Amino acid sequence: MGKELTLRTYIFLDKMQPQFAAYQATVAKGYLPVSGMASIYVETAPGMPINRVTDVALKQTNVRPAELIVERAFGLLEIHHESQAEVLTAGQAILDALGLKEEERLKPKVVTNQIIKKIDDYQSMILNRTWRGMMILHDQSLFIMETQPSGYITFAANEAEKAADISIVGIRAAGAFGRLYISGWEADVQAAAEAATKAIEGIKGTEW
Repeated sequence: MGKELTLRTYIFLDKMQPQFAAYQATVAKGYLPVSGMASIYVETAPGMPINRVTDVALKQTNVRPAELIVERAFGLLEIHHESQAEVLTAGQAILDALGLKEEERLKPKVVTNQIIKKIDDYQSMILNRTWRGMMILHDQSLFIMETQPSGYITFAANEAEKAADISIVGIRAAGAFGRLYISGWEADVQAAAEAATKAIEGIKGTEW
């Protein structure tokens, strides 16, 4: 199966942060995770093989899926459990089913990395209507990141929350590009941006 597809994303989250887990619960349609759980995100191209790896992970371990998105081009799966070992076992079962190794995943790229300082009231209003996360307030700063492949944006968001006192405004982890919006006071947003960037740049994988 490995020769027929691309492993766009394979990433392990050791401990879901409170805002990250809560945000996922607002958008996920499956079994919702809670803070402190471990998670793996898997993304394939084309999308249909994600059905097979979901079957493998659920039958061989006790993990539960929060997200299963199947499109023609891409498929995305999230699995989680209280036990990191259980999640890692499920991840290995997925890799075995695909006939791939972790290092054969695509190495992510940071496509957009920008900070907007002292955001205007009207821009904050329209952003707050768009996303399901925390609200961005007047005069706070806004960090926007895009990654390719999209699934890696989850790791960036979780690591950013570990690093600073910020608010997660929005996360989009499916499709051609992943997108993250984070708000807070300038110093905190800067620290979160640095942590998110370092997290993505530290992921090893196959060059495009």
